[in-house]
Amino acid sequence: MNGTRVKQDRRIDRTVSSLRKALTELILEKHYDLITVQDIIDRANVGRSTFYTHFRDKEDVLIGDWKRILGFFVESINFEYAGKTRFVPVRELMLHLKEFHALYRALVRSGKAERLFATGTSYLANGIEVKIAAFAGPETQPSVPPAVSAHFVALQIFGLLKWWLDRNMPYSPEEMDEMFHTLVAPGIVDALKSS
Repeated sequence: MNGTRVKQDRRIDRTVSSLRKALTELILEKHYDLITVQDIIDRANVGRSTFYTHFRDKEDVLIGDWKRILGFFVESINFEYAGKTRFVPVRELMLHLKEFHALYRALVRSGKAERLFATGTSYLANGIEVKIAAFAGPETQPSVPPAVSAHFVALQIFGLLKWWLDRNMPYSPEEMDEMFHTLVAPGIVDALKSS
């Protein structure tokens, strides 16, 4: 029974990955608004019912993949290191998105980049707020409410990321990571102190 479940899980993962890859390829080829679910399932070589088992529409594929990437990002944030060393994996996020710069440009042309960034900021802020609350513990009241600190950090990440991508990545991901921490770490260290 367990072996069957593992096989099914792998098959589902392959199918979902195939659908995400198909959408990415199509975005690079034509305007997002012209892409249909039929285009995606034809490219991924899956059935329509299979698509709708996993996704509501093409937007769900796009946003779901974005949230998946950001989920890994949030998991890697460690407020224990704030003020001591890098505590937000900005370098890793930028390295990942650097590979998808052409996709980002295509999303900008299609008018979808702003929606992705707005969704990403909200999703990231929620995840960071949970991390801050866990770091502070139930008995501690940070000097700045976790929701405010989390939204601030998320906005800084996406603000720098957008600036960097829009200017064709003039600095390396490592340099951007260092600048992010130089700018943000002092404020977050103070915000995490007990009031």
